[in-house]
Amino acid sequence: MARECYVCGKHPIYGNNVSHANNKTRRRWLPNLQRVRIVTETGDNRRVRVCTRCISAGKIRKAG
Repeated sequence: MARECYVCGKHPIYGNNVSHANNKTRRRWLPNLQRVRIVTETGDNRRVRVCTRCISAGKIRKAG
């Protein structure tokens, strides 16, 4: 299972840590993904990884 949002496709992005001495080391920022049970368009329940922005925006329907 990839670290990617099921709805919007958000995934880790890459960049550098930069120290005061301007030393650069690679790092990455991970999206805030939560495993939630959702109801799909066909009506069945499925457990997927969704970012918190999509959850709060109401882009999914939680199974309950």
